[in-house]
Amino acid sequence: MWIEKLQIAIIEKDTDGIDELVSNMPDFTTLDEVKSASSLIKEALKLLKELKKDTGDTLAKLKKHKDFLYVTQHQTNKFDVVS
Repeated sequence: MWIEKLQIAIIEKDTDGIDELVSNMPDFTTLDEVKSASSLIKEALKLLKELKKDTGDTLAKLKKHKDFLYVTQHQTNKFDVVS
């Protein structure tokens, strides 16, 4: 049951669900369960690193847009031509 829930959380990119499941990992009774859990945890870690990178990229873009808006807002039009 836990393994299936972790699979779903990874597919849905549910970071809160992944955190909750990994924090409350059950005791596994078979070697196959241990291998499956280990593999899924590696996948979850890979997903979280990817999401972290995407978030960093988005934050960098937002900062560039904010800086651009700040500059354009405080810029005076130096090319006013008086006829």
